[in-house]
Amino acid sequence: MASGRPARDRQRGSVTAEFAVALPAFVLVLALGLGAVAAATAQLRCVDAARAGARAVARGETVAAAIAAARAAAPAGAHVIVQRRGQDVRVEVRGRVPLLGPTGPQPLSLSVEAVEQAPLEPGVEQAGPG
Repeated sequence: MASGRPARDRQRGSVTAEFAVALPAFVLVLALGLGAVAAATAQLRCVDAARAGARAVARGETVAAAIAAARAAAPAGAHVIVQRRGQDVRVEVRGRVPLLGPTGPQPLSLSVEAVEQAPLEPGVEQAGPG
């Protein structure tokens, strides 16, 4: 042993160096995992919003009321389009979710389009467009 220090003292420095190298990789994996959870949550909220809009139209509510119901279930800042043609209802919900927070890179764009048959509930007359 040329240094005269015990082996334990020499290993302390290498553990610190290994930790310094591993910490950024761990933080990156954690941030990507949290971003994936945020994206999945926003996607599910968009699906729920599309269904809420279709249900509102099926109840005989106006398109404006269906859009309001969809926006209430959608992520903040989402864009909602509701169209009804006969018994077919098309509800499109578009949203954006920042994967690494507000200061991160370009947000991920989400788009859900639901085309469903939404027969009117018994006793409900079809609302006109608008």
